[in-house]
Formats: sequence, structure tokens, C-alpha cells
Amino acid sequence: MFGVPLTFAAPLALAALVALPALWILLRVTPPRPQRIHFPPLALMADLLPKRETPARTPPWLLILRILAAACLILAVAGPVWNPGGIGAASGRNPLLLILDNGVVAAHDWRDRLRAATDEIEAAARDGRPVALVASAEPPAPFEAKAPAAALERLRAIKPRPHLGDRGAHLASIGTFLERVPGASIVWISDGVRSVGEADFATSLGEMTARHGSAVTVLKAERSPALALEGSPVQPGEKLSAQVLRAEGNGRDAGLVRALDQKGLPLAESRFTLEPEARETRVSFDLPVELRNAIARLEIEGERSAGAVVLMDERGKRRRVGLVFGGTLDQAQPLLAPTYYLAKALTPFADVQQPRGGQGTAESIGQMLDNQVSVLALADVGALDERTLARVEQFVDEGGLLLRFAGPRLAAGNDPLVPVRLRRGGRSLGGTLSWDRPRTLAAFAPESPFAGLNPPADIGVRRQILAEPDGDLPGKTWAALEDGTPIVTAQKRGQGLVVLFHVTADTTWSNLPLSGLFVDMLRRVVGLAGPSAKLGEGDGRPAKAALLAPRLTLDGFGALGSPPASATAVAADFADRAGPEHPPGFYGTAEGGIAVNALAPGDRLQPLDLTGLKGARTGSLAGAETRDLRALLFTLALALLALDTLAGLWLGGFFRKFGRGSHGKAAPAALLLPVLLGLALIFAPPPAQAQESAANRPNGIESALATRLAFVVTGDAATDTASRAGLSGLSQMLAARTALEPGEPAGLNPEKDELAFYPLIYWPIVAGRPQPSEAAIRKIDAFMRNGGTVIFDTRDAQTARPGGPPSPEAAYLRKMLATLEVPELEPVPADHVLTKAFYLVDSFPGRFGTGQTWVETIPPAGEGGERRPARAGDGVTPLIITGNDLAAAWAVGRNGEPLYPVTGGDQRQREMAFRGGINIVIYTLTGNYKADQVHVPALLERLGQ
Repeated sequence: MFGVPLTFAAPLALAALVALPALWILLRVTPPRPQRIHFPPLALMADLLPKRETPARTPPWLLILRILAAACLILAVAGPVWNPGGIGAASGRNPLLLILDNGVVAAHDWRDRLRAATDEIEAAARDGRPVALVASAEPPAPFEAKAPAAALERLRAIKPRPHLGDRGAHLASIGTFLERVPGASIVWISDGVRSVGEADFATSLGEMTARHGSAVTVLKAERSPALALEGSPVQPGEKLSAQVLRAEGNGRDAGLVRALDQKGLPLAESRFTLEPEARETRVSFDLPVELRNAIARLEIEGERSAGAVVLMDERGKRRRVGLVFGGTLDQAQPLLAPTYYLAKALTPFADVQQPRGGQGTAESIGQMLDNQVSVLALADVGALDERTLARVEQFVDEGGLLLRFAGPRLAAGNDPLVPVRLRRGGRSLGGTLSWDRPRTLAAFAPESPFAGLNPPADIGVRRQILAEPDGDLPGKTWAALEDGTPIVTAQKRGQGLVVLFHVTADTTWSNLPLSGLFVDMLRRVVGLAGPSAKLGEGDGRPAKAALLAPRLTLDGFGALGSPPASATAVAADFADRAGPEHPPGFYGTAEGGIAVNALAPGDRLQPLDLTGLKGARTGSLAGAETRDLRALLFTLALALLALDTLAGLWLGGFFRKFGRGSHGKAAPAALLLPVLLGLALIFAPPPAQAQESAANRPNGIESALATRLAFVVTGDAATDTASRAGLSGLSQMLAARTALEPGEPAGLNPEKDELAFYPLIYWPIVAGRPQPSEAAIRKIDAFMRNGGTVIFDTRDAQTARPGGPPSPEAAYLRKMLATLEVPELEPVPADHVLTKAFYLVDSFPGRFGTGQTWVETIPPAGEGGERRPARAGDGVTPLIITGNDLAAAWAVGRNGEPLYPVTGGDQRQREMAFRGGINIVIYTLTGNYKADQVHVPALLERLGQ
């Protein structure tokens, strides 16, 4: 408005400003109230002034005061809004096209994006403009401009997607929209990152808007703040490592990468640092193989994005490989023994173990099997005794990988632990079945596990063990020489695999162990060990066309949950980045599935180039915040009217009695005194509260030594008093009726206090209080993800109407939970373990008994299975939502008397509230133990079944 970022919701109300001059004249000709002077005459004479004054008009200063008060009221009624649309679309009547990036890198500052998008839509609503909304990571579809209210509803349903967005896929639908609505304003809320493999969207959009005369505004952070992890951790040397990525230098030059197990428990952490303008760095973990193989997830602490998470499957685990050499002790020397070359080749990607002490071949094999190796490598080991042979066969049948290398002992024996029948003696350079020069390897077949590797031309094989011709021999051959004779063969046996290199593991028969190809071949062979290897029947090759259904997937904020309906199965050898149909997560069974990540190996984040978007305005997300000035103007008007009242009283002589005897000199002080008292009340600090003892403070030692219930301090004195009294009453009841003796309840500030001490947190919702900070939301999110439970009590059971608009408390809770990882909820089922954790209850009343109680949805009972009286999920529900005002029903005074009445006709409602509260506490502490089979007979007996 006139170049100032100010607009009005009701601009017609400004017409009342025209009446201010008339008000000026009216007030100017109206004198103040005359002073009243009391008799007797002596008092009258004492107060007489030396000069006679008769006010005929209102004093100018009082006139200005009243005009300002009237102007503030008029402006407040007009609904002024400062910075109504940030730096977004210019005002007008043309429709607004809002493009919102919601790909995986947009999750970091998602709240800022939502606020900016909401401000733009509300600004369009004030201008009466329809709005079209496009989310760049959603599947492309035709769209049209709708009413701003509909756009806001659509905006609330948009969430960050756990994969990279494809803006280019929406160009066709954007072009169609601009052809129908030329001149539409475009606001692009960008994440500042160019997607991997994306075409130049900015240039294409610029050309399109130039043809249709549309103005473009881009809102984004000055530098993209997102951090990410490369999709597949590289494993140099003996350490697990991952690559931390960012699109550009953004000031976030240090952080922490955590390694978690399948339950989300931390196993290790490693700090990383980035140079100010560096875009990537590597972070490493030095862990024992047992801990390393237990890692299921790497994540950047505090990032809350699927792009900052790397899920690890069996392919990412480090295999334990046992090496056994069948030669004599004098042959087992460095640079001479085959195990020396094998250890050098395997160390970069496997945990290599060798027998300790001078032992025989059978004892060495037994020691390796006792160490639970995944791969047993036998170099030139001949025939085995029956006991050792049986153990090795069992090892293979149960899923182990037996890797064998040829040698004189194997060539002279008759060993059943080989994939093909062997010809005794073998073939050598200059021998009977020989060639006149060393042979090299032929190209690997496409179906071979070595496909894609290029054999160097300088590899020469001077001797090999020949396989007897067989009809199945081509299917068992993974690698062959130029003349077609097999050099590597394999066969599946039971759940395991037997692989044979028809040459030695040292350089006596070939120079293959000296090449880099040998390392790559061993890497692929070892990668087939374990339950994740999908092998075909008989030939040991990876199975074709094996499809794995999604089991758990990540959402945009990096939390694991049930897969969406749009998720489809992937092939067992899937190695690409996640997409709309294949969100990141775990696919297949828990024992043999694979992990799909948001970023693929080799992906890098690139900053967005806007040079092709000619004439576009740019602004930051922080600059898009709007402020409603009505409250400020109403407050200012009330203050001016209060001053006007005091001034009128002063001019009317009301305060003269305070100055009598001082010739009126104390009158200004009398006028100033109420003003100072009012300011003191406004700016006075809150009343001091009694300090808790050091042991009972939220972060005190009492919280670590005793089980305590906790509540969130809302800032509303009455609510906080009821919460403390309620949890105190519940703690007393727990001590009287159960073996648990809780400590005193603790009042928490989620942003500052440590939450891990408490199993259960009670959070009463007060609609008039400010929303919790981002830091508090993140700590509550981590608390729930790590096994804690939060009771959100809206206390609106009497005011909420089913099917009607949400109550203020419910609306407050919805807004607060918008960015929390809230699972799917359901009313507490009758057979939920929560209803039988201690007492047998069927509802959870509080001060009110009509509200519904919601918990995390648990899996349905299996069809045809054994009927159980109590069902449960994998863990405790992370949140419980109710409107029954539980704390008010639990609250008791010092003498145990109830502090608040309960509503409803049930005389036992308070008792049932205590029983429900006890069940909730026992459930959060003990989990699902009442759903175990051992409790079924007792529960059925109590239920009369």
C-alpha cells in the first residue's frame, strides 16, 4: 500500500478517518468540566489564582490525545496487517500460482515453508484472488485455481516427501494453467537445491512466464540449510564411513552422525566438520564387527529428514571371513602362503580371521566355525576327515559360504565339497593337457555375479584344475578362460553356497592374486554371504525377478512407519535412489530384505541456479512473516482513553484535594501516580514461586534415582496447579495399590529440561498460550520415538461437538502436532492391553466421562488364530489423546480430599479415573507383558470367559 508493506482487512472502515476534522472541531468548542470549589470562603480565597481564567475550549494537548485515540480505534477496526504477503506476489486480482518444494531436502525448514505459503494464501484471500497450489515432489496432475480456503486445506495436507522432487514433471501442467490464466502471479517457495538429474527447471519456467506475462517471485533461504547422507556408506579400510553432503556452504560446519540399531538405540556417534565452503566430508566409525553388524541406521543428529538417514541392510554389514591353508608350516610364510594374498585382498571389506597357533587343518577349520564366520575360505585344502566334513556341510546347509581355491592337494584328492566334478591332476603350461602360452580370462557373462568387471589383458593363467564335462557345467560357471574352460564355478547347497576358484590363491598358478580384479571378485563373492543374498537354485547365481514388498518406510522427516498405499515392491537387486513408488525403507523380510535410501551412491546436492529466471524477484523465508496490528492498535487506543479519563478528572478538579495546601502543585503528581501504577502492573515480573528442592527439580538427582511422573508447565497458574495436584494424587494411589512408589511429580519445560528421566508426561492443552518452540517439539518427538509416552489432554469433553468445528484446544493441539511423528490413531479397543494392564477397565474417564481416548493403532487380530483377551503392538503407544481432564479427577489436597468435582451421574467416576490412570502408568512402565500367552488363563477367568 503506497510502497509500504501494509494492508487492511476492512479498508472501508478507513472512511471514518474523514470524520476526524469534525471531531476536532466538536471537541475544541467543548470546554472541560468546570471545577467545583467547596465553601467556606476562606478555603475559596486560599485556592484563588492571581489571574482569572475561564476555559472556553478544550486544551490542545487533550484534543490531540483524543484525536489519536479515535484514529487508533478506526485503524484497528480496519484490520491492518504488516507485511501481508512478505516479499511474495504483488497485490492484484489475477490468480496466484503457488509452487511449493516438498522434496526430501525441504523437511529441515518445513515450518518456515508452511508459514510462508500460508502467508501468501492469506494475502491472496484479502485481495480476493483464487489460488492454485503445486507441490513439486507430488505426482504431476492437472490443477486449477480455487478459493483460498480450499488452498489452505490442501496446504495442510501436504507433507515433505522422503524422495527428491521432480519439478520438471510439472512444467506441462504449469504451462496449461498459464495458457488458461495468462498474467497469473507465481510464487515459488524453493528449497534451494537442484535435484539429481533434473533439467533446468528455472530456465524453462522463465521462458514460459515470459510468454504469458506472469511475474515470478522466489522465496528461499539465502543458502540451503539442508544436510544429507550419501545413500550407501563407503567402507575404506576397516572402518564404516558415510559421506555428509550439503548443496553449498551454509554455516552448519559441524555436527554429529549417530549409528542406531533396529530398535533405535544409539550404538556409536562420530562428529564431523566442514570447511566454510566445502560441500561434503566423510565421517567414520571404528567399531568391533559385532557392533558394526548391529547398525541398522545412520542419521545426522537434529536434521529430521529422510535425506539425512542411511538405512543399512545385510549388504552393508561387514562379513567375518575365516582363512585356512592346507599346506605345511614352512609354506605358511608371508609372501609365500595363499592366505597372505587372501588377507590382503579381503581386509578392505571383511573382518579376516586366521587360526592361532600351529594346528592341523581339521582343528583350524573347527576354530573358524566356532568363531561363527560367515565365509570359510579354504586354500589348497584336500580331503577332510568325516567329523570335519560333516561340520563344514552343516555350515553350508545353514547358509554359510564356502570359498575354495585350487592347489596340488585339492587336485590330487576326491573332495565332495566342490561345485563341479573335477578331473584329477589338472592342466598346466607344458603338460599333457596344456597350452603353449598362459591364457587370460574371457569377458564375464551378463548373468554372472562378476558382470560389469573388466578382466585386464595381462592376467595369465599357467595352471588350473579342470572340471569334468557336464550338462550343468555352463550354468555353474561364473568365470572362464578364453578357451571356455571354467576358472570360477559355484553351486547352491541348502541355504548356502560353494564357490571354487580353479587356480591357487597365490601366484604359483596365475598372476590373478596380484591384480585389482581379484579384490573386486572376492568383494562380490563375500557380498553373497548372509540371508540377504537371493540365489537361484543349483547354479548359485543371484536369483532373477525376485520382488520384495515394502515392510517399513521412512516419511519425509526420517521416521520409520508403515508403508503408504502407493509404495510398490522392488527387485532384490534394486540399487537406485528412492522415488514416489519406492519410498526409502526396508523391503522384504527382516532376515533377508534390502534397504532403499533417499540418495543413491554417488549422488551430490547442487545449489539451485536461478540465472535463467529473468526478472524474478527473490526473498527469504524469514522475510515472509506477517503481523496483525489490530491488537497493538486496540491496546494503544485503550491506553490513550485511560489517559484522557485521568486528564478529564484532573482538569475537573478531582485531584485538587490531594494538592490542597500546596496551591495545586501536587496535582500533576496525583495524575502521574495512576499512570505509573498501571505501567508497573503491565511490566511487573511474574510472582515468585516457591523453589523446588534440588532433589525434586526436573533435572535433579531425584529424577534419576526415583521413578517420577511429569507434567508440562503451560504458564497458566490454575492449570499447572491442577496438573501437579493430579499427578501427586495419582502417585499416592500408585504407592497405596501397587509395588511402585513414585517420587514427587516434576514440572517440565520441554525446551530446557531433560525428558529421558520420565516414562510418562502429562500435557494439558491451554488454547490461549503460545505454541511450543521448535526445540521443544523436537525434544518431545525424540522422547516419543525412544519409548516415552505423552498424554495430551485437551479437557474439552463438554465443549467439543462430534462432527462440528474443532474446539480451541483441539485446534491448538492439531497445530502443535503438525510436524510431530504422529502414528495412526484409534479409540482404545476393548481388548487393548492398556485396558488390562492392572485393572480391568473399559474407559478412561477424568473430570468428564464423555470424551474419547485415542491411542496408536495396533495390528488387528489374525483370522483363525487363537483368541486372546489382550492385544498389543510392537511397543507402547507414544501418545494418548483425551479430552476428559484426567488431572482434575486425580487431584487431591493435603488431607486426601478431592480438589475438583467430577461431572456425570456415575458415583464411581473418580475411582474409575484412578484405575485408568494406574493402568496407564503400569502400561508405560511394563509395556505389553499382559498380552503374553502366560496371562491369558487368568484374564479369561477374570473376564468370566
